[in-house]
Amino acid sequence: MGDVVQALPVLRLIKSHLPRSEVYWWLASGLLPLLQGDPHLAGIFAFDRDRWKSPWNWNEVLRSIHEMRSYRFDWVIDLQGLARSGLFAWLANGQFTIGVNDPREGAVGFYDVFVPRPSFHTHAVDWYLQLLPILGVPVHWNFTWLPPRIEAAATIQQKWKPGGDRWIVLNPGARWSNKRWPVQYYAELLGCLAIADPALRFAILGSGEDALLGDAIAQVHPRRCLNLAGQTSIPEMIEWIRLCDLMVTNDTGPMHVAAALRKPVVSMFGPTAPRRTGPYFQTDRTIQTALPCVPCLTHICHYEKPFECLRAIRPQVVYQEIQQRLSERSQT
Repeated sequence: MGDVVQALPVLRLIKSHLPRSEVYWWLASGLLPLLQGDPHLAGIFAFDRDRWKSPWNWNEVLRSIHEMRSYRFDWVIDLQGLARSGLFAWLANGQFTIGVNDPREGAVGFYDVFVPRPSFHTHAVDWYLQLLPILGVPVHWNFTWLPPRIEAAATIQQKWKPGGDRWIVLNPGARWSNKRWPVQYYAELLGCLAIADPALRFAILGSGEDALLGDAIAQVHPRRCLNLAGQTSIPEMIEWIRLCDLMVTNDTGPMHVAAALRKPVVSMFGPTAPRRTGPYFQTDRTIQTALPCVPCLTHICHYEKPFECLRAIRPQVVYQEIQQRLSERSQT
């Protein structure tokens, strides 16, 4: 999800500069709700990574390739830079293929032109945008990154009735276990916030796998919390973030949604590098511990004190940052 959200400015700027262009997206089927109905897309080519691993389903792969090639694309743009994405970009057989260069994957052999990452710390969004001048597309920020989902917003009002309350969204899950700030810290943090401001309410987001984490946090103040982990669609998740005052999160996909919506994001980083993949416009506000192994950029922790990069971030530090961000928001 994070990769797709960070790539959306490229779509927005292409359509801004070339409004009559027709843009299609090659997308994992599980993320279809993220882009379905997007006003700037003419269509989506969905793929199911797990199904396509089996030779029994390779006929689906061939049909997808055949369909892509039938469109005779002028440009094929690969913003993932993986071997598989580079291969499918090449198989699409467009007139001009451009991509980003991740040296670990060797995808550049599939492109006509590639754009290397200018530096280790260059943010993914800035890296992707560097492709546009090569295509003659100007870069600016006069666009809406994530347009409102009116139906999803209405559904939220009907199902959960958030009303005019002030909400903080908590996002305790992450795909990597060593990206997860301890759930007991989230619970302690929520208790502090609830005492400091009795008007605040809390929505806990995540997948179904995060439901138990949500339960552990929500039990601190059950009447002021909604554990929505596994209960929302992707559009509903986006609209919950849109209506909140602030998001507290690990380094994961919904964090990038909050950044795209220009919501204050208080994010705790462990093994990853905020300047590369942190919440855009807010990378200088992330919280990270200075350890010799940080950032290790791997999902396996080898430090002598496992997960210390996140365990060392105490709830009081996060609480103080939240109070500062809420104070700044009230003054704007």
